[in-house]
Amino acid sequence: MDQLDTVDHVGSPLKLADRSLTWKVGAVVLGTLILALSSYVEVPMVPVPMTMQTFAVTMVGALYGWRLGGITIVAWLLEGAMGLPVLAGGASGAQHFLGSTGGYLFAFPVCGMLVGWLTERGWNGTRPVLAFSAALLGNMACLVLGAAWLAVLIGVEPAIVHGVLPFIVGGVLKSALAAAVLAGVWHWSAR
Repeated sequence: MDQLDTVDHVGSPLKLADRSLTWKVGAVVLGTLILALSSYVEVPMVPVPMTMQTFAVTMVGALYGWRLGGITIVAWLLEGAMGLPVLAGGASGAQHFLGSTGGYLFAFPVCGMLVGWLTERGWNGTRPVLAFSAALLGNMACLVLGAAWLAVLIGVEPAIVHGVLPFIVGGVLKSALAAAVLAGVWHWSAR
């Protein structure tokens, strides 16, 4: 019998929903740190930089579940709005939520919660194609919502050209990486 056959295939491999409040608070703190670190891995682009944030957001959602993942992502965004250097390239401040990156920032909790919700329903590391699909849907939600806000600021065509097209390949690659990492975490948790 495969080790994965002995594991509950629904939910998060970390089973944070079953943990104490102390564990959950620790997970939120660790998650916001990981999200902040992912913000420093960037390719400067105009008007929106390419970062590893969407990868981290999908992983937090998948590993924490939709509720705790959403709380973690919102906590990270609040840290950035309050002035901590946790946004892309160490940026901070509420002005980033009103500028060209605002739509993407507000999309992050939706993205993470969508991936977490799908993961809790079996779209996880035990089924790599579904895990990839969940991460890809999260990335797509981020691009659509982010570009919608960007379109308000610069117009529809420029928003698609500068806020969607350059990020498609990266979104696919980050989704594949997320599926691979999830498969590894599920395999590790089955031990």
